[in-house]
Amino acid sequence: MKLGLINSAWVQAEKPTAFGLQKTKELGFDTVDIFVDPTDVDVRERRLIKDECDRLDLPIVSIACVAVGLIDFNPSVQRFHVDRVKAYLDLAYEYEAKNVLLVIGEYIWQQEVIPPEEQWKVGVENCRQLGDYAAELGVQIAIELEPFKLSLVNSVDTMVRFVDDCNHEAVKANIDISHLLLADVAPEELRRLKGKAIHVHISDCDGKVHGDLPPGRGVMDFEPYLREIKDLDIDGVISIELEYSPEPDKIVEWVAEAYRETDKLMQAAGLRG
Repeated sequence: MKLGLINSAWVQAEKPTAFGLQKTKELGFDTVDIFVDPTDVDVRERRLIKDECDRLDLPIVSIACVAVGLIDFNPSVQRFHVDRVKAYLDLAYEYEAKNVLLVIGEYIWQQEVIPPEEQWKVGVENCRQLGDYAAELGVQIAIELEPFKLSLVNSVDTMVRFVDDCNHEAVKANIDISHLLLADVAPEELRRLKGKAIHVHISDCDGKVHGDLPPGRGVMDFEPYLREIKDLDIDGVISIELEYSPEPDKIVEWVAEAYRETDKLMQAAGLRG
């Protein structure tokens, strides 16, 4: 597998786009995932990202999208978010990316008032519709597993069920290693995602709250998860996801540490290459 970086690490440290992409290549990453909203970014920034990645020979693999309104109970809100995700899929096509990483949101009102099965059904229907659009463009959607109690997809059980209910070749799973620990998912459970997972996120955490730390800064035991991921035989990328650095002025060192430690882990697991 390849080793990538989500460029939100640089964005959160308020570094210019070109700077972040250049450092990503300089540090040794194979690929980059882009965190950008195509409905907000202007045409100059949109073009700069592609031109700079082409110049650096830094392939864009994934574009991250949070679209919690896909399971809103208001049809008008759903339509807006379906159209918004289509804009992300268009951008993925334009950038020659492989997938759009999709976070689909949480149940509202503690799963009361609106039956949770209704929100689930809405999520499946909208993702199946988006899968049709993705397939037309030759890209895929990777559903994120979020480790929160009311997240629609928050376990391997719900991920398998959601992907199976969508029943669409363009709608698959993303594996986020620290999310698995926070959701109390044993490494062996990943075997159920054979043929269903297409992308991987990696970061560390304190075992209690969402953290996205460089590997080695938290409590993660990566080896058993990486062993199971290797057995899944995913033709894709493991992308480092870093949350806000405690020292934004040292973001280069923060990312370099994450690269160095993740590369060691991947090499030891026979995953880098």
